[in-house]
Order: sequence, then C-alpha cells, then structure tokens
Amino acid sequence: MFVRFQRSGAAKSRRLTDYMTTATQEIAGKGINPIIAATSFGFVVTQLDVTIVNVALSRIAAGLSVHVAGLQWVVDAYTLPFAVLMLSAGVLGDRFGSRRAYLIGLAIFATASLVCGLAPNVATLIAARAVQGAGGALLIPSSLALLNHAAANDHGLRARAVGLWTAGGSVAIAAGPVVGGLLVASLGWRSIFLVNLPLCAIGMYLTLRSVPPSAHAEAAHHLDPLGQLLAILAVAGLTCSVIEARPLGFGHPLVIGGVVLGGAAAIAFYFAETKSSEPMLPFEIFRLPNFSPAVVFGTFMNLSFYGIFFVLSLYLQQARGYSALRTGLAYLPLMCTFIVSNVASGVVGSRTGPRMPMIWGAIGTFAGFLMLSRLGPTTSYAAMLLPFIVIPAGMGFAIPAMTATVLSSVDRNRSGTASAVVNAARQTGGAIGVAIFGALAGNSPTQIIRGLKTASMISLGLLLIATVVAWKYIRRTHRTFDVGEEIAIPIE
Repeated sequence: MFVRFQRSGAAKSRRLTDYMTTATQEIAGKGINPIIAATSFGFVVTQLDVTIVNVALSRIAAGLSVHVAGLQWVVDAYTLPFAVLMLSAGVLGDRFGSRRAYLIGLAIFATASLVCGLAPNVATLIAARAVQGAGGALLIPSSLALLNHAAANDHGLRARAVGLWTAGGSVAIAAGPVVGGLLVASLGWRSIFLVNLPLCAIGMYLTLRSVPPSAHAEAAHHLDPLGQLLAILAVAGLTCSVIEARPLGFGHPLVIGGVVLGGAAAIAFYFAETKSSEPMLPFEIFRLPNFSPAVVFGTFMNLSFYGIFFVLSLYLQQARGYSALRTGLAYLPLMCTFIVSNVASGVVGSRTGPRMPMIWGAIGTFAGFLMLSRLGPTTSYAAMLLPFIVIPAGMGFAIPAMTATVLSSVDRNRSGTASAVVNAARQTGGAIGVAIFGALAGNSPTQIIRGLKTASMISLGLLLIATVVAWKYIRRTHRTFDVGEEIAIPIE
C-alpha cells in the first residue's frame, strides 16, 4: 500500500532556491554556533517560566488568595495559548520569515512578563500569562526553523544543533527552581517574571547580530482563522472542564458545556481543515515517514512530565512543607541531569538515528516514574534523589531525538509548520496533564499524596505506549520531503 503526495511547484521555485542559497552562504560564513546561541534564548525564556512558576505556587496562592484550581489556571493560561497558537505561528514564520517572527515573539514575551510582574490580581496575572503563551508560540517554531535552515541537509549537524538548543532550555529548567527560589525568598514572587526582561533583550541582540535576514525564505502559506478559532475552542473547552470539574462538580453546567463545546469544536476543526485549501494543520503531513509516531511520542512524554511536575511541586510545598528555596534546591538534581542527557542525545542520535535514543529515553523515564509512585508523607529526600535523576535522564535523551525526527521528515520550507505541529501537540499534552493530574491532587496533603501516586501510575501507562510507538514505528530517515512533493511511502 502506498500514500502519494502531489509535487508542489512553489516549493521548487527559483526564488526559493535563491533565498536558500544566499542564506546557506551567509550562515556558513558565520558558523552555526552563534545561531544556536541566539535561538536558544527563545527556548530558555519559555522553559524558565515553567519551573519558576511551579516553585512560586505557594507564594502566589498566599499573595493573591488562590486555590489549586486557580493555580492550575496560572500554569495553563500560559500553556494553552502556547499550544493552540503555535500552528498559526508556524505558518507566520513560514510566510514572513522565521527571523522576524522570532524577534516579535521575544518582544511580546518581554512585555507580557512585565505585566505579570506588576499584576494587581489573579485575573490580570492569568491574562498576562496568556499573552506570554502567545509570544512563546512564536518563539519555538521559528527558532527551530532557523536551526533547520542553518543545518541545511546535514543530519549530523542538525542533531547536534537541536541537542544544544534543547540543552539551552534544560539549563533554564535546571536554573529555574534554584533561581526562582532565591528570587521568591529575597524579592517576592513578582520577580520571577521580571527576570525574563534582560533575557529577552539579550536574545534579540544576538538574533539581530548573528542571524541573516535571508535565513528563511518567504513561502506562500496563508493563515487559517476558522481553524485557529476552532482549535482554541476545542483545547480550552476540554481543559476548562477538567480543571473546574473538581471544585464545581462533574454535573455543573460549565463543566458539561466545556466538554460539549470542546468535543464539537474538535470535530468541526477536523472537517474544516480537510476542506480548506490552506489549512493551518495539513493532515497529509501526518502520513510522512516518522512524523505521526514522533508527535504521539512527544505528546505522551510531555503530558506525563508537566502533569507530574505540577503535582510534585504541590507535594513538596504543601504536603511536605518545603519553602520555595528548598523546593528549588530539591529540584536541582532532577533538572541538571537534563543538560547532560540532551547533549548526549545529540551525539548518539547523529550516529545511530533517532530510534534508539527515543526508546531508551522512554524506558528510563518509565523507571523513574515507577520509583516516584512510591513517595509517601514521610519519604526522605535521599529516596527521592534517584527518580529525580533518572526521569530527566530519560526525558532529556528522548526529546531531542524526537525533535530531530520531525525536522528530518519534511522539506525545509515547511519546517516552521512541522515544528509548530509537534510542539503544539506536546504543549497541549502538557496542559491536559496539569489539568488532569491537578484535579486528582486536590487541596489537602492526603489528597495531594494520593493524587501523586495515581498520576504516576497513569504516566507509566502513557510511557509504555510511547516506548512501543518508538520501537515499532520510528525509522532512520536520510532525506526530507516536501508536503507537496510526489513520493511513494510504504505503509507496513
């Protein structure tokens, strides 16, 4: 059985070739390392806000009189627009240039961070977090597209670049809890948002200096406002229902209405995208080799990790009584391991292909969650240490390989869209994980511990599926494909 795509004349146009030749020459002259550094700052600020906010949850709750459901919204108000706007952001990068989209994303993120730091109430904080998510949505696909273009068709260079880019985010994750704990203890919770301002400024400076304007050719892609609206309604409706189900009850009209709205919007989104001549989510991209299994793999990994990370923060601070600084220090081994495993993934993946790093990474993460499921009300920190090392070792080894798989599956002029698809799926998984696992946790220490155990068991099932997906469906890829290029793909 074979799946066929039609050749796209636009993807082979002379103008695109001229742009790519010019970009490659300029990048070759400067080297790829400055571009990796510049694009890493976008990943740094988006990841920094995840760990810093989780460390500050108790202080935010006390300062703004927020319960667990409100804290879930502080986290997911950022993650949801980050996820659902990423598809349109990828199209914007493909159409207007990834460099321009990346710079605009940094400016939006910095402005929203300033508002978060000055927020007088929880409503303002949640709204500003949503704008932060919109800025982050522009940063991730555009930064990955810039890396993909800089690496050209060199698969080893791409694997190394993505590994270093991911390591930059892992540095932020590693530093986030400790820096966040120090900032909260000395300057208060508002300072955790204001720290983004100098980081965004440095990222803009490095981008203007090292990334050539022609590093990404303009492509004739158009926005899909109907598809974007339906995507927002689908993800927001379902997530709202999960978050509010515990405080309001499953029979509450808001909860039922969210499920109905989300489900109907999801169905409408599918039909709208299949009928659109310029869909923001081209479903044929999922039939490319390795693409769909990589998306499923990344989604399950993110759902498990983000969900557990939220509940684990509640466990340490509300069930065990850790301060923000002590929580940050407790996370340090967990986060630092990401750095080493990300770099190792790039080295191994460039030699073996993505399949083995993904499989062994998922197995390692599974082992860590199995150990985490045994935490109790009096578990010593020494007993937590091993899962805090094993989980990020597995995650950090698997995710760069998954990302490189996605980028190698499509033609470079669609790399923005491809990276947007996989990151939108991953961030949606993370938002759903926070919503579901947070609802399982509740407010009391006993409920939090019970919820952590249940969330760990759910994660074990998801990680087992991810391992099987990587083992059975991921194959090494030696060339990329345009979505419109005529190819024959065997379906096993």
